[in-house]
Amino acid sequence: MKYLIVPIALFTLTIGCDDLLNLAPKSEVGANGFYRNDDEVESAVIAIYDGLQAIPEREFALTEMRSDNTKTKSSEGQFAQFERFEVEPTNGIVANHWAFNYNVIFRSNTVLENLGVVVNTSKRNQFEGEAKFNRALAHFNLVRAFGDVPLVDRVVEPTDTDYFTRDDAEVVYDAIIADLEDAVTFLPAKANTDFGRATSGAAKALLSKVYLHTEDYGLAETLLEDLINGTEYSLVPNYREVFYNEGNDEIIFAIPYINDDADESQDFSFEMTAGGVRSGLNYLTNDFIQAIDPNDTEREPVLRNPNNNAEVGKFITSSANVRFGGNDWIVLRLADVYLMHAEAIMAGSSSTQSISAIQSYNAVRDRVGLSTLAEDGSATLTLEELMAERRIELAFENHRLYDLVRTGLAIQEIGAFASSLGYSFSPNDLLLPIPQSERNVSEGLLTQNPGYQQ
Repeated sequence: MKYLIVPIALFTLTIGCDDLLNLAPKSEVGANGFYRNDDEVESAVIAIYDGLQAIPEREFALTEMRSDNTKTKSSEGQFAQFERFEVEPTNGIVANHWAFNYNVIFRSNTVLENLGVVVNTSKRNQFEGEAKFNRALAHFNLVRAFGDVPLVDRVVEPTDTDYFTRDDAEVVYDAIIADLEDAVTFLPAKANTDFGRATSGAAKALLSKVYLHTEDYGLAETLLEDLINGTEYSLVPNYREVFYNEGNDEIIFAIPYINDDADESQDFSFEMTAGGVRSGLNYLTNDFIQAIDPNDTEREPVLRNPNNNAEVGKFITSSANVRFGGNDWIVLRLADVYLMHAEAIMAGSSSTQSISAIQSYNAVRDRVGLSTLAEDGSATLTLEELMAERRIELAFENHRLYDLVRTGLAIQEIGAFASSLGYSFSPNDLLLPIPQSERNVSEGLLTQNPGYQQ
């Protein structure tokens, strides 16, 4: 398959993000090159993060627009397929999501296959942890979006047709967990690496989320408590600071960008907040607007663009060129950890009276000055309350759809939302179609998801 064998200029590893990660420029090393020393392998490591930058650009279409959170401004092109639950196998945004994630997997595997030349043991461990963290993150993106997908655990060649078929989701999840368990061990603490690079804390947070998806609640709870009780991360006092004071203490893992840089900027900020009359994607649904608590005076001004209340407000750019935004994309943060902790304690049930779960839920609400539940054992936290809090706290950060799927609420919640708008929705719509371009290249080895044209 064209993106698994990665012939796109062999993804030349000339790095443009060295300023972000405080590394000297590396060039002259191709993905198919001969790695001779620690520095050249580190170039390949930084190239993983460079590839990671492409994923958030349009990921909101696959997640937020397929939930009850957002829509297009006026049913623009291929994006309208997501909000109407009519995604076609030829959709280019879906094809890119597949390609970008397998790009990251390819780059991660390139690092893992060249670790033998790294002399410094500490660096070798860190590079392995970073490659496995990012490989796990990309596989996690893919398995949640598509279900069964090819598990690619090494650099593959055009003749490796075994990698052209789909592996069971359970097999993919097992590989993700194995990668993240290693990453927890090999990665440094936050204080011992540069912002934007994976850490042990990031691996724990991501592994916890994976465990929630695999219903390993006890394992998730242990890791989440470790993060909550640690000293590396803390909730920032003001909700707005989470997004506009970048690199703050709440951020566990983020994908950094730079303002007004042709190579290191992003334009999701433009599409979400500055589309104007010509464009404008990821607008708030009326359903989401109605879900905001009138008393939520701290989050509401951040959720909604003050210049246009119909637009998202979390990613307003300060760049001179609105197409070259520098707002970082937050993948994992501590508020998510607190709410996952409550979910892990709930362990698939519809409610809990656990004081620990309620304390975690309260921590997020208390930060924004909202009412909290009693912490004396008399209160009950329901799954609906928890998901409602996640919806607002983590809005437009690409969590809503997968939260509903993970907790078994997706068919009920999204089905009712779609019906209210006159859209046809079925459980098959919870998975994206396998890109037709990939199926064509696989010569029939790559099967299609149910509900889409075979």
